Amino acid sequence: MTSDTEQKPSLLGEDEKTSAGNYFVANYPPFSCWTSQHIDDVQQLLKRPAPDSTDMGLYVHIPFCRKRCHFCYFRVYTDRNAAQIQAYVSAVIREASLYGDSAYLQGRRPRFVYFGGGTPSYLSVEQLRTLTDGLRRCMSWDDTEEITFECEPGTLNRKKLEAIRDFGVTRLSLGIENFDDKILEINNRAHLSKQVFAAYEDARATGFDQINIDLIAGMIGETPENWQSCVDRTIDLEPDSVTIYQMEVPFNTTIYKQMKADGRAAAPVADWATKRRWVGEAFTRLEAAGYSVASGYTAVRRHEQSRFLYRDALWTGADMVGLGVASFSHLGGTHFQNEPASEPYEQRLGRGELPVSRAMTMTPTERLIRQFILQLKLGKVERSYFRDRFDVDVCAMFADELAKLQRDGYLTQDEQRITLTRDGLLQVDRLLHGFFLPEHRGVSYA
Repeated sequence: MTSDTEQKPSLLGEDEKTSAGNYFVANYPPFSCWTSQHIDDVQQLLKRPAPDSTDMGLYVHIPFCRKRCHFCYFRVYTDRNAAQIQAYVSAVIREASLYGDSAYLQGRRPRFVYFGGGTPSYLSVEQLRTLTDGLRRCMSWDDTEEITFECEPGTLNRKKLEAIRDFGVTRLSLGIENFDDKILEINNRAHLSKQVFAAYEDARATGFDQINIDLIAGMIGETPENWQSCVDRTIDLEPDSVTIYQMEVPFNTTIYKQMKADGRAAAPVADWATKRRWVGEAFTRLEAAGYSVASGYTAVRRHEQSRFLYRDALWTGADMVGLGVASFSHLGGTHFQNEPASEPYEQRLGRGELPVSRAMTMTPTERLIRQFILQLKLGKVERSYFRDRFDVDVCAMFADELAKLQRDGYLTQDEQRITLTRDGLLQVDRLLHGFFLPEHRGVSYA
């Protein structure tokens, strides 16, 4: 939710090498279409009451890390002291207070809360309590169904995990990425495998409702043997859900900077066909172990218990307030992003201003396209959903593009739904650009 890089869409061939640029489609229209000229749209929106039926959630960005991974493109800082972190925490609480006092959000209670980063678990127990207590004063969490909290294994101990549990976290997400120490070191991860296993054991003992682990297919140094070992270890741990990303190389990563210095067009990571194959193999083995595939990135055990409300609500048009530097928000059909650096972010809040830096209000067609392409990532789209909400038959609206993808073996259609094949699901982000409006194709993504 907090990318701060210049990215361009990659329309990739079947076995094209991984080049620099964005692959993962996180939102629509592309972020580069959001401009400072539309900031007033946000101010006007906040002055009017919200529809009673709209779900609402919070995203809280914690931009601090022990190290910056070579593949990271998010807004993070690795050099902040305790006083600077406390100043940031205070600024986030001030931001939440400004939103809570607005007509659009006054009295509304978030259905979900997501702490992302950076590394939320980088904060001390005292800093976490200050932050969560302050946020609860601004907006009641009494009706919150899901609180997700991202962690880097090396920042965890039993005391911190107990504190995280006690402020209501229901879904703990461990950014493991790989279990091999050499690959973790090559990619500049802050933790090693010993810390992974200790953190997972402590998290299980602490008693979270759901534990997710993140993996990345195709990190620098990845081999078929290593990938199979990562899947083996994942199955042995039996997490409630597994999220697998395919390595991309946006322009502000350390990997890209080294590529540029070396004059290389391709990144030193696996090509897209290999990454898709590895994720497909992981999904097949996870299914054999009792998991079900819930999206292009996720496999879950006990599907009914392993929900991900943050994702599902956002992909069906829920409101979300993004708190923190560079965070993205979506309210009432208007997208907006905060200041992309901590100094102006905190300065504007110190003056009592919301730190919005760019915005875009979507047309009804853009809102439909946004929800359609995001829901395709789940592997299926119910036609009735779009008939009921938008009075549109998406199979007729996108007839040409859907027919092309069906001919290519990426999806099927019937009277009820559009369903991606496994081959289509494994490369869903590559396929989404065909549903963009013409003016949004081929533009800088961020």
